[in-house]
Amino acid sequence: MAAPRSDSEKRKQISVRGIAGLGDVAEVRKSFNRHLHFTLVKDRNVATPRDYFFALAHAVRDHLVGRWIRTQQCYYERDPKRIYYLSLEFYMGRTLQNTMVNLGMQNVCDEAIYQLGLDLEELEEIEEDAGLGNGGLGRLAACFLDSMATLGLAAYGYGIRYEFGIFNQKILDGWQVEEADDWLRYGNPWEKARPEYMLPVHFYGRVEHTAEGVKWIDTQVVLAMPYDTPVPGYKNNTVNTMRLWSAKAPNDFNLQEFNVGDYIEAVLDRNLAENISRVLYPNDNFFEGKELRLKQEYFVVAATLQDIIRRFKSSNFGSRDPVRTCFETFPDKVAIQLNDTHPALSIPELMRILVDVEKMEWEKAWEVTKRTCAYTNHTVLPEALERWPVTMFEKLLPRHLEIIYTINQRHLDHVAALYPGDLDRLRRMSVIEEGDCKRINMAHLCVIGSHAVNGVARIHSEIVKNSVFKDFYEMEPEKFQNKTNGITPRRWLLLCNPGLAGVIAEKIGEDFVTDLSQLKTLLDFVDDEVFIRDVSKVKQENKLKFSAYLEETYKVKINPSSMFDVHVKRIHEYKRQLLNCLHIITLYNRMRKDPSKSFVPRTVMIGGKAAPGYYMAKMIIKLITSIGDVVNNDPYIGDRLKVIFLENYRVSFAEKVIPAADLSQQISTAGTEASGTGNMKFMLNGALTIGTMDGANVEMAEEAGEENLFIFGMRVEDVEALDKRGYNAREYYERIPELRQAIDQLSSGFFSPKDPGCFRDVVNMLMNHDRFKVFADYQAYMECQGRVDQLYRKPREWTKKVIKNIASSGKFSSDRTITEYAREIWGVEPSAEKIPPPNIPRE
Repeated sequence: MAAPRSDSEKRKQISVRGIAGLGDVAEVRKSFNRHLHFTLVKDRNVATPRDYFFALAHAVRDHLVGRWIRTQQCYYERDPKRIYYLSLEFYMGRTLQNTMVNLGMQNVCDEAIYQLGLDLEELEEIEEDAGLGNGGLGRLAACFLDSMATLGLAAYGYGIRYEFGIFNQKILDGWQVEEADDWLRYGNPWEKARPEYMLPVHFYGRVEHTAEGVKWIDTQVVLAMPYDTPVPGYKNNTVNTMRLWSAKAPNDFNLQEFNVGDYIEAVLDRNLAENISRVLYPNDNFFEGKELRLKQEYFVVAATLQDIIRRFKSSNFGSRDPVRTCFETFPDKVAIQLNDTHPALSIPELMRILVDVEKMEWEKAWEVTKRTCAYTNHTVLPEALERWPVTMFEKLLPRHLEIIYTINQRHLDHVAALYPGDLDRLRRMSVIEEGDCKRINMAHLCVIGSHAVNGVARIHSEIVKNSVFKDFYEMEPEKFQNKTNGITPRRWLLLCNPGLAGVIAEKIGEDFVTDLSQLKTLLDFVDDEVFIRDVSKVKQENKLKFSAYLEETYKVKINPSSMFDVHVKRIHEYKRQLLNCLHIITLYNRMRKDPSKSFVPRTVMIGGKAAPGYYMAKMIIKLITSIGDVVNNDPYIGDRLKVIFLENYRVSFAEKVIPAADLSQQISTAGTEASGTGNMKFMLNGALTIGTMDGANVEMAEEAGEENLFIFGMRVEDVEALDKRGYNAREYYERIPELRQAIDQLSSGFFSPKDPGCFRDVVNMLMNHDRFKVFADYQAYMECQGRVDQLYRKPREWTKKVIKNIASSGKFSSDRTITEYAREIWGVEPSAEKIPPPNIPRE
């Protein structure tokens, strides 16, 4: 088979990437050399590949700065309503290639770097991922920033500049080992520190009720230092800002105390304050009630709200006062979107500022707060809901606790008036959960304090209304909305799959990049033999390229003509990587039983990180690697079945594996995955989905036609019915021989000969307390995988289904999602207008 064309060769053929003008190329070359010269210090005259990367990053950044300044100037003059997206996670990945794509200068850079005797792709590989997120929630925030800039919204992402992002995952002897992610070690070319906007954040202290009002005094102060990162829209010259806060101790920290002589000790104690922004909590869909985490949540909220109010007061458009003092118009100029409950303290903090500092009366302040804030719910799993102990609040945020009590009291008075005598409803709807340890239910606080509450896929939003917040929905149905998640087609098609983007552009032009609904016109070509061949060829090239990468990086050889069966996401029981394992074991047993039979060759790739404290998730990784050890070394199997655990799955890895996948596994128990976004990335990149009717899979099946996905298993209603009856795993174990064989092999140590009892906890969980009902879907899953094999034997039919899927993925652009948020929650209108570039003088 011919070696695949390099991505840069593909890019040359895609006008989507912009034509490389000679002048532009020379300009980039000159800029690169200038940066390289000033990067290299006197005592070093040999440049390293990293020096080349930084020189290129700075050359590209130069093209952003003028647009960035002009965009912000534009906002200052027009004074539009501003959108503030508050999130404790922004999973950005790498920035260089994304910036080149959005500025339309990828070809120019490619050519300039080539002329300098370097390889652009090699330089891109040097950049560290900005791994400031765990998974879906943090990556969604990153996609949203891209779409908000592309849609010309005056939007800001606010979060924490963690010194250490999501850990790097190493696999040692089949087990996950965590390593600190020191992503800032070599510096970050994309951020700009803004010490002039540093702000104080207060903790601890006590509350005094005086004649002049309430005072929060004797607090400890930590400073919040902002770092700004530019967020370019796609070819519209808009550059928005992501502002991340870093914790700094004030210079008098611990010195004003009476620890008279211990100056050294006092200076060393600065670390205690600065630990706030040290590390990202590595839990996905799990609440761990640690004080440091609550400090992080208040830190980002307190700094951000001060910043929002400073900007609101100083924008003097349409006002003759030097500053705005009246807050009645605040919700007309400010929208705050809470990405899950993590920034929920925005609600009591805004109330504290309006009532205690700005001296507004409570009712007006509450009206302003509600009209400003909106809340996105991301999960229905009870263990993920934030429930903070009241005692922790009492100590850390005493004034906020008082405010929350008042909010709750007024809320319960309202409920009691609507439902007299219904005490159980009052208990269910309270923000304060009574019990041994009184807790604050942050989700309830968010629902009460927001004017809009949304789920992230239709099925999830229905569950939110009918179970999680049922009582609240009955009281205020107009508050509840759906906003199905989306992904940015810039990173998740143009950047990661230039071959496919080019084949599509040849057929339908380039406008689909900012209007993904145009992909539906590809349905006209579903029987076009040339198009079928081209789509299939791109997939084969991507598979060859990924195979080469795997061989080079992990020294594993795989068969590129096998089906690439990919299951990548965080490791969690509800995502049911164990169901995939049972399929692999059963497939293996069938091959051993009948070696002469013809099987569709498969390479099963599973990847994802387990939270460091999540025992079962770590066992699941050990199980996957152990199955691989047996299967991959069995001579009877050959290269008909391979099992690879993809180590250290992250954004930059996703950009490599997703374009190469044939089959996408989305197999959570119905009713547990709020939306999923990986599912959308695979669909857009030409993989077929095997999945349950859960999250956005439901809408994917609706868009493409259920017959064009491999849908199996229980629906939400079936799961509920099974819960009523009582799920009995042993019943399935006894009824299904292949399932029993697989479980017995796990129990007997067939996959762990050196430690036969290794997987007894996994087996015990599956047999006796499996909340996610793996066995209940086993048979349907096996049959469905059989249908996958049948279709894969007919490449033309397979590719036609692929084309139908790509053509139906338009709905899942984050541009569509953000347009809905803008119109239905924030009350702003997206704009297709281009800001003039910096080289064109303004009117």
